[in-house]
Amino acid sequence: MRKALFLSLVAALVSFAAPAQSALNDNPDTILGTFLVPDPGNDSHVTFTKNEKGGYDCRIVWMENAIDPSTGKPWLDVKNPDKSLRTRTCMGLALIENIKYDSAKKQWSGAKVYDPNRGINANATIKFTEDGRLCLKGTILGIGETVYWIRQ
Repeated sequence: MRKALFLSLVAALVSFAAPAQSALNDNPDTILGTFLVPDPGNDSHVTFTKNEKGGYDCRIVWMENAIDPSTGKPWLDVKNPDKSLRTRTCMGLALIENIKYDSAKKQWSGAKVYDPNRGINANATIKFTEDGRLCLKGTILGIGETVYWIRQ
């Protein structure tokens, strides 16, 4: 049973649709702006900004449910593997720091993406699809998951 569940999980993580190449991938600053992160019942918005190092950072700027109903206080980063960071709020949390544009590959990479829902850091690769959605692929040890964010 455990083996079947594990194999199902692995299959779900590695099966993703490859996005079509978009002209949006030609401009490094296309990544700037705010995007909807769809998560039924807990949508959020993230904003990409350019940093002083020439890379791009991404932070949570809005959460549909910013308050933990069990405590009446803002959601905390309770699943962070670094116990000293578990008391920080999720609002304003940096998800990606200093991701760089690779002009040869026409994508952004070279940084980690942090998933506060699971408390994991994964290698991040970002491209845009033909319809303008941001396609973020996170991989750990060759196993990947792809999500699509929508420009606001």
